[in-house]
Amino acid sequence: MIVKTVLLLFTKRDWRGRSNVPRKGGVIIAANHLSWSDPLLFAHFAYNNGRWPVYLAKSGVFDIPVVGTIVRKCRQIPVHRGSTDAARSLKDAEQALREGSCVIFYPEGTITRDPEFWPMGAKTGVARLALATGVPVIPVAHWGAQELLPYGQKKPRLFPRKTFRVIAGPPVDLSKYAGLPMRSQVLKEATADIMAAITSQLADLRGEKAPDAPFGEPETRAG
Repeated sequence: MIVKTVLLLFTKRDWRGRSNVPRKGGVIIAANHLSWSDPLLFAHFAYNNGRWPVYLAKSGVFDIPVVGTIVRKCRQIPVHRGSTDAARSLKDAEQALREGSCVIFYPEGTITRDPEFWPMGAKTGVARLALATGVPVIPVAHWGAQELLPYGQKKPRLFPRKTFRVIAGPPVDLSKYAGLPMRSQVLKEATADIMAAITSQLADLRGEKAPDAPFGEPETRAG
């Protein structure tokens, strides 16, 4: 209630493709990442489409007083990077998907560093989960969060009100990978298909042509 009230006060919304987000059952929503503000903005989109948003968040967030308690009660999943527990977050996400949750992924793993804000090469965790569980992957592109809170800044630019624009597409067709061993090349190709869908939608949203190749080599970001 608090977050929605604040967002309604300081942002405008242009949401498209809402019918592509299933109201029930396990689903992965894969999105581009522009700002530290877009998880809250996008959570609003998911919640208003009848889904409780579940994110994979850095484990350090769970240690912050008050914030950590809220994040735990909101059923978010900690990511223990660089530790022996790093793989546990994917197992927790897989279990959540099998139980019917809506898990939101940023396949790039971090905010894009592309100078023009296009998606970078992505990690393969989202493809691994999709192929392991068989749940649909809804590609989502959004635009505007980088204007509200640019990367590297701590103070949001509240005025004039920014418009958070979202377009959700139909599920990515990953049927050609069904039943194949989840080897590196299979996961990379499935990841590329997911990112191509996100990038294509972002191009439509921006009314611009996307780059021929993502910023950063996928091989250096796979994992």
